[in-house]
Amino acid sequence: MKVAVVGATGLVGRKMLQVLEERQFPVSCLVPVASDKSVGRHVSFMGKQWEVVSIEQALSQDVQIALFSAGSQVSKRFAPEFASRGVYVIDNSSAWRMDKDVKLIVPEINGDLLTKDDYLIANPNCSTIQMVMVLAPLHEKYGIKRIVVSTYQSVTGAGYLAVEQMIHERSGFFDLQKFPHRIDMNVLPHCDVFLENDYTKEEMKLVNETHKILEDYDIQVSPTAARVPVIGGHAESVNVELNREFEIHDVRQLLSDTPGVVVLDNPADNEYPMPIWAYDKDEVFVGRLRRDLFVPRALNMWIVADNIRKGAATNAVQIAQIIAKFIK
Repeated sequence: MKVAVVGATGLVGRKMLQVLEERQFPVSCLVPVASDKSVGRHVSFMGKQWEVVSIEQALSQDVQIALFSAGSQVSKRFAPEFASRGVYVIDNSSAWRMDKDVKLIVPEINGDLLTKDDYLIANPNCSTIQMVMVLAPLHEKYGIKRIVVSTYQSVTGAGYLAVEQMIHERSGFFDLQKFPHRIDMNVLPHCDVFLENDYTKEEMKLVNETHKILEDYDIQVSPTAARVPVIGGHAESVNVELNREFEIHDVRQLLSDTPGVVVLDNPADNEYPMPIWAYDKDEVFVGRLRRDLFVPRALNMWIVADNIRKGAATNAVQIAQIIAKFIK
């Protein structure tokens, strides 16, 4: 297939190329797309060098699938244009996630909703993906009443400049300012922009996207998102109140049987999920499973995943693998 990766030189775009190669996606021709300053450069894929082109050039190259990871503005402008030409677009930005006509897909949860007529598909936010991967089976069996989630998000979620700022600060240089404050040796309770309700855009993604993916708008979601000086992945402390009674051993077994989820929960031997462990892995890891001490039918858990892989690139490629079945 002829596949375009829009944003091919960015953190997520490069990881998309890696995952496409790892999963042996049937790419006969790669069309790497990036901003004007990168046009003419080359990216490595499947042992070959592929020249980076502009998005306007890519429109004329009869692409069949386009993976977008170049930001909301690019997606708003160009994703519909690609889709109108019969290209299946899988968009990693927030541009289309809450559009009622665009499906928001985590393949393990609702991949069966996709049809051959879905030419524009939204990839959820990284923090949402790892949380719903664990909560979806619980919701199906017990029903979820309320979620309280606090995220500890890697600097990689904010892009190259964020990573560079942290590295520079660790070397004693404070010349970069991707964040409004120092990030090394610090924690910022601030992911994305603040909205009128005093929650950040990142926090509201956890609310709105969870409702849409689980198809239940009655679930109460109380989010706090923080940025931490970590590279390996995002971590989340999640307290979930269920509608029906449960036993911890049943929850542990249910999650152990869930595709894409790995239970790592042995505190006696200091075994629990950590970003350094999740780095460059596709699975979502969950541990620290325990009952809430005061709220009936509630439990606490700790969820970790590589936000660049399952939180972005891998999820998008998994969607592409489903879409590939519709392409003759």
